[in-house]
Amino acid sequence: MKKTTIWLLFAIMSVSFVALLFLQVGYMREIATMRKMQLEESVRRALYEVAHKVELEEARQYLERDIAEMQRSNPPVNPFGGSFSRTFVLPNGSSFSIQQDIMPQSQMPSLQMPRPNQDSNRSVEETIRNRQQDMLKRYLANRALVDEVIYSMLNTAGERPLHQRIDYTFLANELMAEFKDNGIDLPFHYVVTTTSGRIVYSCDCDDFDPNNLKASYSQTLFRNDSPNRMGILRVYFPTLDNYIDSSVGFMLPSLIFIVVLMVSFSFTLIVLVRQKKITEMKNDFINNMTHEFKTPISTISLAAQMLNDEAVTKSPNMFRHISGIINDETKRLRFQVEKVLQMSMFERRSNTLKFKELNVEELINGVVNTFAIKVENCGGAINLDFEAENPFVMADEMHLTNVIFNLMDNAVKYKKEDDALQLDVRTWNEQNKLIISIADNGIGMRKEDLKRVFDKFYRVHTANRHDVKGFGLGLAYVKKVVTNHKGTIRAESEFGQGTKFIITLPLNIE
Repeated sequence: MKKTTIWLLFAIMSVSFVALLFLQVGYMREIATMRKMQLEESVRRALYEVAHKVELEEARQYLERDIAEMQRSNPPVNPFGGSFSRTFVLPNGSSFSIQQDIMPQSQMPSLQMPRPNQDSNRSVEETIRNRQQDMLKRYLANRALVDEVIYSMLNTAGERPLHQRIDYTFLANELMAEFKDNGIDLPFHYVVTTTSGRIVYSCDCDDFDPNNLKASYSQTLFRNDSPNRMGILRVYFPTLDNYIDSSVGFMLPSLIFIVVLMVSFSFTLIVLVRQKKITEMKNDFINNMTHEFKTPISTISLAAQMLNDEAVTKSPNMFRHISGIINDETKRLRFQVEKVLQMSMFERRSNTLKFKELNVEELINGVVNTFAIKVENCGGAINLDFEAENPFVMADEMHLTNVIFNLMDNAVKYKKEDDALQLDVRTWNEQNKLIISIADNGIGMRKEDLKRVFDKFYRVHTANRHDVKGFGLGLAYVKKVVTNHKGTIRAESEFGQGTKFIITLPLNIE
């Protein structure tokens, strides 16, 4: 799969997942908004009914008290005669009284059926007409009396303080009943305040907080009164957020699954990209290995053919020279195979390190003595600077020697063509650690190469040239050995300025 195809697939799937996630969040937000709007409508409807019932309850109580006062101030009508009176106070402060005489029953005219005569039909019509007029007069008079009673009640009731006009037990019961009838089964707190915000009454709740009134629902009480006599009923639901969130709780699993799928897809794509890079590096490794093996095999084959020549066999010097070539190329071939096998053994962890106490400075001296000829042939020099007071560590001599050798060999491979190689090797101690530094003045590395220089099969761009030998396993092997010695290794480099490898190993302190 091409790299462009992978990135195109990643872009399409990313946009799809983000759009799906955005739609899912939008649906959840819309459901929560609708749930909140439905609750608000139900709460406002319930509060309106409660306010209306509070006003009716006040009127009922006032009428009961007024009737009781009327009965106390005006005794029952004496059937044997007498009179009664009633005084009404108008809203403007004036008053009037109604007095009526009661005729004794003995003096009341008896009701006798009219005798039938020729004018009976006309008398019936007049009687009906007279009765209708009397009832109309009585209705108008009684209505005026009732209106005066209502005016008097409103004038008197409005003068009382707000906390005396409300039965708070009745208010709490009506709130619970109306909320239940409207399908609201939530705990609530309520207060009654004046229009100016002064709290007149609050419910007896342990967790009541007056600061939460800003998020409450309000309803005007006695809305037909003047503004300074009105009241405000405020209701607050402490678990409102949980109630709203529960309406979208059933969508959370789908949201989680979308996120899991998005993460899984991203992880799969990252693995795919890494595998593609590993495949490319392995292909490069195979190409380099083929080239590395092809040269010594061709040389050995050519030398073997020359040995079949009688002229070569008759010349001892030529025979020894050709035998030496075969021997050198065989060693070279065996060395390349061993490098691959060493990394393979470390990957399977089948290789056991043989630790013993080593003087690292003596080990480095031995490698430098072996490597000095190769560096001098390149026109370079090796500078040693041993400053470690304690150079002893517990290490595997063979593998630690290979580490130093590989780092020096890389310095030779990646030297500048026009400059003489300068290889600086230093040692010093820091906090019970032994530090080994191997620096060169070679071509250096870019930052993107520096991050992956210890990966298997990875080689910088210049390493793909056929004049630089190797499989891309040397530094991976170095890091594996240092890690198994409980040490660390890092690289510092600038392109065109050279490279420095710094190894840190624990000291052997007894």
